[in-house]
Amino acid sequence: MIGQVTIRLAIGTERHALEALQRRASLANEADRDALLANPDAIELPIGQIESGRVLVAERHGTTVGFSVVLPRDDGDAELDGLFVEPSAWRGGIGRDLVEAAATLARQFGAKALHVVGNPHAAAFYRACGFERLGNVATRLVQDS
Repeated sequence: MIGQVTIRLAIGTERHALEALQRRASLANEADRDALLANPDAIELPIGQIESGRVLVAERHGTTVGFSVVLPRDDGDAELDGLFVEPSAWRGGIGRDLVEAAATLARQFGAKALHVVGNPHAAAFYRACGFERLGNVATRLVQDS
């Protein structure tokens, strides 16, 4: 238990519910809305990520309020590939709890560092969590971050 939130590994049967949470969180952010509506297939949580123990779920009072995905990188480090919190729970510490749990999971998988490619609107959040900006990366939904 981290604060008022419990962090646990995801199970396969909640895949679609987590994708729906990702859709709600992404659409609630005005900066992401148009790109997501133009690319609805961008929201996909591969079952293999869940089955390999790389998806963390945050629960509060038995209700899922967020999740994150930690993937391996070719250099042996890890990538925080997804971090989504229910919009009604934003600014309540859940994102930070998920980042801390993701860092722990990355270390358990042998990573020395956790990297993230974040949207520009999330830069302050990631800085507050201890990440350092290393540069810009174009993604499918964000062309200049």
